This record gives sequence, C-alpha cells and structure tokens, in this order.
Amino acid sequence: MLIRKGILQSLKSITNIKLGRKAFIDANGMKILYNTSQECLAVRTLDPLVNTSSLIMRKCFPKNRLPLPTIKSSFHFQLPVIPMTGPVAQLYSLPPEVDDVVDESDDNDDADLEAENEVENEDDLDQNFKNDDIETDINKLRPQQVPGRTIEELKMYEHLFPELVDDFQDYELISKEPKPFVFEGKVRGPIVVPTAGEEASGNSGSGKKGAVTKEKASPKGEDAMEDVKGSDRMLPQQPGGQNRTASLVHSFNSDIVKALDRITLQNIPSQVAPGLGAGMRKDYGLPLTVVSCTKACPHVATCGSTLFEGRTVQLGKLCCTGAETEDDDDSESNSSVEQASSVEAPDGPTLHDPDLYIEIVKTTKSVPEYSEVAYPDYFGHVPPPFKEPILERPYGVQRTKIAQDIERLIHQNDIIDRVVYDLDNPNYVTPEDGDILKFNSKFESGNLRKVIQIRRSEYDLILNSDINSNHYHQWFYFEVSGMRPGIAYRFNIINCEKSNSQFNYGMQPLMYSVQEALNARPWWIRMGTDICYYKNHFSRSSVAAGGQKGKSYYTITFTVSFPHKDDVCYFAYHYPYTYSTLQMHLQQLESAHNPQQIYFRKDVLCETLSGNSCPLVTITAMPESNYYEHICQFRNRPYIFLSARVHPGETNASWVMKGTLEYLMSNSPTAQSLRESYIFKIVPMLNPDGVINGNHRCSLSGEDLNRQWQSPNPDLHPTIYHAKGLLQYLAAVKRLPLVYCDYHGHSRKKNVFMYGCSIKETVWHTHDSAASCDVVEDTGYRTLPKILSHIAPAFCMSSCSFVVEKSKESTARVVVWREIGVQRSYTMESTLCGCDQGRYKVLTSITFYRLRHGTSIYKGLQIGTRELEEMGAKFCIGLMRLKRLTSPLEYNLPSNMLDFENDLIESSCKVTSPTTYVLDEDEPRFLEEVDYSAESNDELEVELVENTGDYEPSAQEEALSDSEVSRAYLP
Repeated sequence: MLIRKGILQSLKSITNIKLGRKAFIDANGMKILYNTSQECLAVRTLDPLVNTSSLIMRKCFPKNRLPLPTIKSSFHFQLPVIPMTGPVAQLYSLPPEVDDVVDESDDNDDADLEAENEVENEDDLDQNFKNDDIETDINKLRPQQVPGRTIEELKMYEHLFPELVDDFQDYELISKEPKPFVFEGKVRGPIVVPTAGEEASGNSGSGKKGAVTKEKASPKGEDAMEDVKGSDRMLPQQPGGQNRTASLVHSFNSDIVKALDRITLQNIPSQVAPGLGAGMRKDYGLPLTVVSCTKACPHVATCGSTLFEGRTVQLGKLCCTGAETEDDDDSESNSSVEQASSVEAPDGPTLHDPDLYIEIVKTTKSVPEYSEVAYPDYFGHVPPPFKEPILERPYGVQRTKIAQDIERLIHQNDIIDRVVYDLDNPNYVTPEDGDILKFNSKFESGNLRKVIQIRRSEYDLILNSDINSNHYHQWFYFEVSGMRPGIAYRFNIINCEKSNSQFNYGMQPLMYSVQEALNARPWWIRMGTDICYYKNHFSRSSVAAGGQKGKSYYTITFTVSFPHKDDVCYFAYHYPYTYSTLQMHLQQLESAHNPQQIYFRKDVLCETLSGNSCPLVTITAMPESNYYEHICQFRNRPYIFLSARVHPGETNASWVMKGTLEYLMSNSPTAQSLRESYIFKIVPMLNPDGVINGNHRCSLSGEDLNRQWQSPNPDLHPTIYHAKGLLQYLAAVKRLPLVYCDYHGHSRKKNVFMYGCSIKETVWHTHDSAASCDVVEDTGYRTLPKILSHIAPAFCMSSCSFVVEKSKESTARVVVWREIGVQRSYTMESTLCGCDQGRYKVLTSITFYRLRHGTSIYKGLQIGTRELEEMGAKFCIGLMRLKRLTSPLEYNLPSNMLDFENDLIESSCKVTSPTTYVLDEDEPRFLEEVDYSAESNDELEVELVENTGDYEPSAQEEALSDSEVSRAYLP
C-alpha cells in the first residue's frame, strides 16, 4: 500500500507539467494505470489509490475539440441594433475565419492546475471576490428614486392603468347604491388619480415593436370559476377507473395508431370519440381528437395534412405499435415511485385545451419557424399521483462513468462515432437502422443541437447555445423514438458550463412517454439512474469562457431503460412551460372568471424582438358598487407587482406563477379578500422570445435581460424597458407597489427562498459592526419572507439573503429597490431539485452516508409542479397576512418577525459567505462540494489514508431493495 502510494504521488508530481504528461502517454501509461486501477475496485480499502489514479488519468487525458463547426447558435437572428460593447458586440466583430471552438495553443498547458486543486483555488479566489463584491458605500446603498424618464414619456403607460380612472358606470356590479360615482371637478376623500396625463382612450395603442398596446378592452366573462386551489384535498380514488379509461383509449387508437408514421392535428371537434373526449377532459385533461396520417396506408384513408393555410403544425412521430393495453395482473411498476402513496392534488378545472393550444401556436413566432408541436405540450401535464423521492446515489457511479470515458481513449476501435442528429446540417438524414435512436428538437422550447452515437446504446448529446450567444448550455428539451425495451441507454450531455449541479445530489431529468399518456397517465416523471455531473475532456475556448483559457465543459450523464417498444419519449431539464402554454392558460382564466366579482384584464405590454406579444395581467376585485366610497376603496388599493421567466431555462418560475394566477382567480374567500386588498400587476413572462426558441438564459439580443434593468434599450430589451416604465409610472403618480417580486429558478440549491435588499445587513456582512449600528432602517423587508417560512412548506428562511452586491446593481431586485424606491423588492428562487426541510423533507432511505462527524444525510422529495403551484398560492396567502400585519391598526409587528440580528449572527456561524455572487448568475455558490475527479458520494475530499472507507450497510439494509426502502419510509 505504501509503495503504491509513493508511486502514485510521484506520477502526480510528474504529470503536473506538460512534458511529464506527454511522457506518461507515450509510455502507454494511461492503459497500464487504467488496468491496474480496475483491479483494485474489488477492495474498498484501496479506493484512495483508485481515486488518485483517476485524477492522474483525467489530468493526462488529451483535451478534445467539441465536434461542432462553431460554438455560436445554429440559429441566427439579425438584431435591429448592434451593441457597441459587451459579449454580443465581440461575437459580431469576430472574423468568420476564426475558429471559436478551441484555442490554437490549447494543449493541456502547464497553466492548467491539478483537478483536485483547481476547485479549491477557485473557491479561494471566489471567496475574496465575494467580499470585494459587497457594496460598502452607504451613499450608493441608500435608495434614491430616480425618475429616469420624464412625465411626458411616461404618459404612454396611462392606458395600462384604467383601474385608476374608471368610474364603472357601464358595469353590472353585484350591488347598486343610490349614489353613483360622478366626477364633479374636485373630488372628495383620499382618492388618488394619475397625474402623468389625461385619461387613456379606449383605443388600442400602437402595434409597432417596442410600443405599448392594448389587447383586451374590459374584463368580460360568463361563468364563475371554481376554486382553483384546494391544496388540502386528496386526488379522488376511482378503483378500476383508470384501466377502464385506458381500455377505451386503446379501442379507439389501436387500429389507427399502428399505421401512423407522422400525423397532423385536425381541428375537427365533432369527430372526438363519443363519451371519451369529455371524460378525458374532466379527469385527465386529455381530449383526444381524430388524427390523420400523411401517407397512404391499408388501415386508414389518406387525408389532408395541412392544419391551417400557409403553415403546417405537426405532432412528432407516434409509436407505431399503438397504445399498449394495461395488464391487470401486472402489479409491478416500471418505476419504483409509482408504488408510492398518493399525494395531495389541486381540485379545480383544468386549464389545458389542446385545440386552443394549437390555435395559439399558429401565431407564435420562432426564429427556426417551428412547424411541429411536442406531444407533452399538446396533451398537457397532470401531476402524477405519487411522490418522487430524491434519487439515491450509488457508490462509485461518478468514478465508473469517468472510467468509461477513459476507455474511449484506450479502446478507440470500440467507438462507433456516428452522427445521428445534426441541426447544423439541414440536409442530414437519420440512418434507417433499427438499432439507432431517433432524435428531434424542432418544436417550441426545444433544445438539442447534435447527437453522436458512441457505443450501441450510448449517445453524446450537444446542446445549442442561446441565440446570438456562444454559451449558456444547460436547458434541454428533446424527443427520442425508436427505442427497444430492456436496453439501458446512456445519454451524455457534454457541453454544460456550470461548475456544479443538483444532478450530483439526487435530481433526475424529466421524461414524458406518449404511450403512458395514451394510457391515461399524461405526466412528466423523474427518470434515469447512474446520474452524475462532472468535468469532461472537451475544451472550452477562451472566446466561450469569457477570456479565460484552460476551461473545460461539464457532462450530465444518465441511464434510461424504456418500458415500451417504439415509444415516443421526451426528456427535459425541468418541467417545460412554453409561451403558447402561458397564452392558453391566460385565455382560459379570462373566459372562466366571474366579471361581477373579479376585475381581470389581459393587455399587451409590448412586442418582443421577433414580434411576439408580452402579456400584462391586472387582477383585483370589482368594486362593490359604483358608489363613491366603493370607487375610492377600489382605486386606493396598494399595488403588488409580479414578474417571472426572465431566464427561459427556469421553467419552475412559470409553474409558481401559474399557481399564483390560479389562486388569484379562484373563488375561495381568502382569494376574494386578497383581491379586495390589492391590485395585482403581473408580467408572467419577461422573455417570451428566449422561451420560444429554447434559450437557457438570454433573449434574442444574446444578453441576460436581468442585467439590463439599469439602462434597458427599448430596441434590444423592450420587455424590460416597458416593465420598468410601468414601475416608473406608478412612482410618478405616487402609487409605489407595496411588494415587487421576480420569480426565478435555482439550479444549485434546494428549497424555495428569497433575495432582498437591506443596507444594514449589507454593511453587517462587511464585518464593520460599528457602521452597521449607525444605520437606521425599516426592517419590514423581512416580514414577507418570515411569513412564508411559517406557511409554505417548501420555503427556507435560512437560505434567504438581503445583501446588496456590486455585481447585482443592474438586476430587477436591486434597481426596483434603489431607483424605484420599493422597499420590499425580492427575487424568489425555487429549486429545480427538491427540499431538504419542511413537510417535503421525508426519510426515503435507511442507507446513510457517514461524514467526518458521524452525521447522517436524510434525503427528501424532488419538487414537482404540484409543489411549485402550491408555492405560488402560498405566496398569495403570505401577502394577505402581510396586509394584516402592516395595516394601521396592527402596525406593531411581533418581535420575532423583525429580530433579524439574531438571524444574522446564526447565519454567519453556518455559512462561509453570505453573498449571492456566482460569476454572472443570480445564484450563490453551491455549498455542497463535489470531487469531480473521483467518487463524491460522501462529499469528502480525496485523501490518501489507509483507513479510508465508506459505511457498509447492515445485512438487514442490504436485504431491502431501493424501491422497498423508499416505500417503507414514505408517509
């Protein structure tokens, strides 16, 4: 053991220099060390030697070129204005002959540090930068309302605030008072009227890009909406009902589907199967329309393929074998989570209408001009009636995957290296080989650029950059077909850029099966095993890495065994929520609301760069009558301003927003009280173009819109420019919102939490106690997060931060706080993974990992759309409690709501750095470190000690399978 340790330490030192690595490879050292390390795997006490061997081999592995012609996006959008500076300007100024994929001198230079030291050094540098990034200038920290635009310029937003001038004479209100409200020169009482200009006319605004337009003139509707959020209700149990539905689906589809190759949607409502469509709409949100094939076949007559004139919208390939029947005797599920107990489900009407979705898709404008519709977006998603625990990470999975990558270099003859999907080659035809998987991403929000078959059941996948950008690879959404059951397919997404991911801590990708949807299970489920996220051997050029050399990409790898033959399945980074889905949901909410009770308006804030409309929603309660006092109360309600989805890849933000919108439109007494207390101005999707075109972070301008709030360009950032204009208008007419909250998603932390702004806490974290004591500040900014921590099971107060950083000065949260003057200005982050506290932290396994101090890790549940929508509803309830706490009669807040100094002292003892800075992201550095070079299961540093080993499970623990363990501990 000691001799081997000495040899490995010598090899580590030798391979720290370029000549040493070259000599090691020339001497066939990779193959010798690989074979030797594999022989040690059977002995657990030799793991430190295996880990060190892996470090050496990874360090010596030649850096490869990403197999792309360019790292720029496959799609191009010509900007109306080219920025003078910044990454987009550099992208446009780059000569076409320059190779932007790799650097000329990128050959494992000595500047590249050892893998195990690189992360540590980055941590040290990051820590120093974090401390420097905290704003320490008190004068800069103090909010100073800056008009920015003149009153005359802000007049363009008057017509988006008709609630401030409408006298409701033409409305049928619930009750009529003897004294109607009439303007007679000077008004009495505390009524507030806009001062920025005259009343807006009923005409819609200009339809030009960047101009504010009006979409709906007045709140209208017919039927009252049922209570959208019944979070305490259980999903109704109907024994045998699901199988009966599946049988009906099978009888309807089996003869048709078997002969289909490519189908198009037909708007023929009359041809819905009698007794089937309505039932599916009620129970599962799955109306099935008659489909027609695009080629002649013996079973189905040929019919037209055009959906609407001038453009064709198609669904992807449907499984050729049709919908499989359910076997009543088969009690085993294809996923262990299906055997878990059912969980709470919202009770209320579904907002999904496939026919309406298709109508909306017709008008959605994408850069690639998509003509297909993904099945999950057409069928819709219903939260599954089971819990999905965070995945148990098998011991040695990351080391095994890295070893398989090293095998590519040692056994190159075993590598197929065949391209099976390529967006850069529009004429590429997928090989007609029965054993090859078929891929597709040519639909709204899809992202997959290239696929290379490595081995028979292993594929390398490359994601597309954000349009007008050369990086931001993380979001994926693609279709897979042609699979065979019983085969373990490995997928490697090889050009990710973030240095860490919750995929290392139990998060799974999402999969949607068309066969399952046809069998009455239309839901996304967490899928995949042997999942890990690690640094690979594909080199990032300095152009792609912001001028830094020697950087590498990261790999997400996961293995899937498909349950059905020739199914059509979809994989996604998180639950997809497209722009067309949002528009469909808003139309459904509008048509279902009670106009006598709910004031609902859907306007167009502006047009995006590609000509899509950015919706603006106004929700409040109708005045009780047009009597003077009731109109005064209506107009003087405080504003709540909400926004979401500025980053397209953070789809969870849209699901939280959906929960907020549904709750605000429900008929529950609390929702009605909430509407009577506030006027809600909501921009549910700040980046429609990015969402439509499958971007991860940017708009079509190639810029992060959440870094443009200080000086938004109306031509390049119209949604930010006009959203800020709305807030500036409210400030000009002395109607500052009580709360501004921007919904986001977080990829590297668990739970839901908030970022806010505080002078005192920012100074506190500079360790200048004397200066912080001199700061006098209203601590009301902590009230809402404190409330949410008490009522929302997913919310974690200890993860919240109220520090203001220099690098965040152009984000919505800081600008709205500093320039607009909104004290309660927040970013609310929702996890992409799951929760490790609250109601959703449950014991799912008795296999514990022992850390240095002998503690145990309890893993919880992966978050789903039900929990995200619940968070949106809980946010509304939190606002209701905030109203009571901040009302004049109850202005003396409980001391525990404002005792933040104790929280600061506690947090400073637990967290290394309190700031939220991570490169150019909205995320704090992930606190759970991963050893990318070897096994990270126990999250400890690799050390060459003789007694290093992992906890051995007892015989009783080993006797239980993973699924049995999960079932045993699910409530």
